[in-house]
Amino acid sequence: MDFYLVRHGEAVSETIDRRRPLTRAGQEEVERVARLAADRKIVVSHVFHSGILRAQQTAEIFARALVPAVNGQQLAGLLPQDDPAIAKAELEVSGEPIMLVGHLPHMSRLASLLVYGNADREAVAFRPATVVCCSRQGSGWKIAWTLGPES
Repeated sequence: MDFYLVRHGEAVSETIDRRRPLTRAGQEEVERVARLAADRKIVVSHVFHSGILRAQQTAEIFARALVPAVNGQQLAGLLPQDDPAIAKAELEVSGEPIMLVGHLPHMSRLASLLVYGNADREAVAFRPATVVCCSRQGSGWKIAWTLGPES
């Protein structure tokens, strides 16, 4: 089964807006990648985000683009410094494909934990607005593909 890890799009500087919403360019990049994801016929039962504004905005864009459309929902364990084992456990009990939208270093650490069993060994570089498809095969995981603004 495939699961999707997404890093939020480019956000404004905290000195400009401490809530750090997506920049216009960040929003456009996320919209582009979400369309590419929809073209790949990605189907998920839920799109979860950290609750931080930039991740929420990114999740909402993906949720609208995917068919069937789903709602973005906050999920504990997706904050930048959270233990990736929390999100890994969520993926392992899910009976349906889901998308998790979050931040660095968490998304990178989660992908590494899935693939290598070690959160500190980098498995993939997460640029803003990047989707990483992680495929669960038996008890193991692999990165099936990545999709980003440069795709």
